[in-house]
Amino acid sequence: MPWGLKRLHESGQSHFITFCCYHRLPLLVDTSSKRTFELALERVRRKFGLCVYGYVVMPEHVHLLVNEPARETLAEAIKSLKQGVARRRIGGAEHFWQPRYYDFNIRNHRQFVEKLRYIHRNPVKRGLCARPEDWEWSSFRHYATGEEGAVEIESEWTARRRERAAGRLCPAVELPHSSQKKA
Repeated sequence: MPWGLKRLHESGQSHFITFCCYHRLPLLVDTSSKRTFELALERVRRKFGLCVYGYVVMPEHVHLLVNEPARETLAEAIKSLKQGVARRRIGGAEHFWQPRYYDFNIRNHRQFVEKLRYIHRNPVKRGLCARPEDWEWSSFRHYATGEEGAVEIESEWTARRRERAAGRLCPAVELPHSSQKKA
């Protein structure tokens, strides 16, 4: 770690993480490489007990909004994620990722929403798509529609699905519509 850089881990806070491909090369440009990243992120989520609140895969970098993992440290989880992708995608290249990563501790709800919006709007800002929902390689569609993707996103949609599966959520009640005749 560079001199003077302090990581505030084991704080119970969420983290906005950014890491880049080697020399910011567009190594995540094809569908296969983006899918490899998503599958690796889901593997790390399960292995480390990580809650993923949001993510976006860009052609040369990645943004994540995550909590501190239940098992091991955040640094170990990120290391495992980067190594998992690199081993599958490196081919004849010497490097896949830049060393290290940027880590911003989320201290309040305002920062959480700000970073999540930044993540979802990044492809639009870069001109990769017209609307956030057009970019397949992010968590936006999950938040907008509850759509399940390759990575489980920790959200109200996910919480409700778990409650239904456990039988703790009341079944939907059909209310009579005003146009329906009463018997």
